[in-house]
Amino acid sequence: MTADLVIVRTRNWLEKAVIGLNLCPFAKAVYVKEQVRYVVSSARHLDAFLDELEHELVLLRDADPKAIDTTLLIHPTLFAEFDDFVDVIAAGERVVADLALEGVLQLAHFHPHYQFEGSTPDDIANYTNRAPYPTLHLLREDSIARAAAAFPDPAAIFERNIAVLQELGPEGWRRLFPDTDR
Repeated sequence: MTADLVIVRTRNWLEKAVIGLNLCPFAKAVYVKEQVRYVVSSARHLDAFLDELEHELVLLRDADPKAIDTTLLIHPTLFAEFDDFVDVIAAGERVVADLALEGVLQLAHFHPHYQFEGSTPDDIANYTNRAPYPTLHLLREDSIARAAAAFPDPAAIFERNIAVLQELGPEGWRRLFPDTDR
């Protein structure tokens, strides 16, 4: 699997699910302005991945937001099991804290087998955070605040997303992504 293919599949997910289903009403603007950085990790172990995360957090912090507003750090193979990825999320949050970037940058997370605590694996709500590959989304807090201020009720986004996905159903999701097992 090449990095180019991973990016193509990730962009397809962004276009069809995140933007197409409007799961994140803030995503389209940075996507069309080409302010999304895609980084495909080839790290062989967690420590190397966390080093890459640290590098990307610093790069995003120092970059002009008009050039790079957000970064998707993707690893197509290392964290296949969702339970392992939960540990990666916790370690990633520690990297953000160690760099004193809390309140500046934050992490969102996506995984092909994402499962919210207390839900069953087939719960359609999990699909709000399902992506083709384990992905950490590095976001600027300022950008989130500006986008949220422009949205009438940001808290309603999650409920709306669940309603959209319930209407779509697992079969509809599979039609969007016929080349996956999700």
